[in-house]
Amino acid sequence: QVQLVESGGGLVQPGGSLRLSCAASGSIVIINAMGWYRQAPGKERELVAAITRDGSANYADSVKGRFTISRDNAKNTVYLQMNSLKPEDTAVYYCNADVATGWRISNHYWGQGTQVTVSS
Repeated sequence: QVQLVESGGGLVQPGGSLRLSCAASGSIVIINAMGWYRQAPGKERELVAAITRDGSANYADSVKGRFTISRDNAKNTVYLQMNSLKPEDTAVYYCNADVATGWRISNHYWGQGTQVTVSS
């Protein structure tokens, strides 16, 4: 089994910053793509940012220039640096990872979610 544990959420004022972390552990052979999703109340879960193992990243248009995704392959950890936060960034943020646990065996795993609230 694989576990993803997120941390770093909280309450921040508009214009502020937060850094989310997500550490993977368990029966991991290799982690391919990793990403962050978010879900606001009454809305569908959406992709915020994703990063390949070699560091290629892509972002939702709504966060380009404000958020930065990165990863540390040695620590099986992905990060999301969020700057210039806006009230519309308020959501539960979920980590996702494409994890290989054996020969030709891979699945997507989700973290439990961490709340980010942007409010004055």
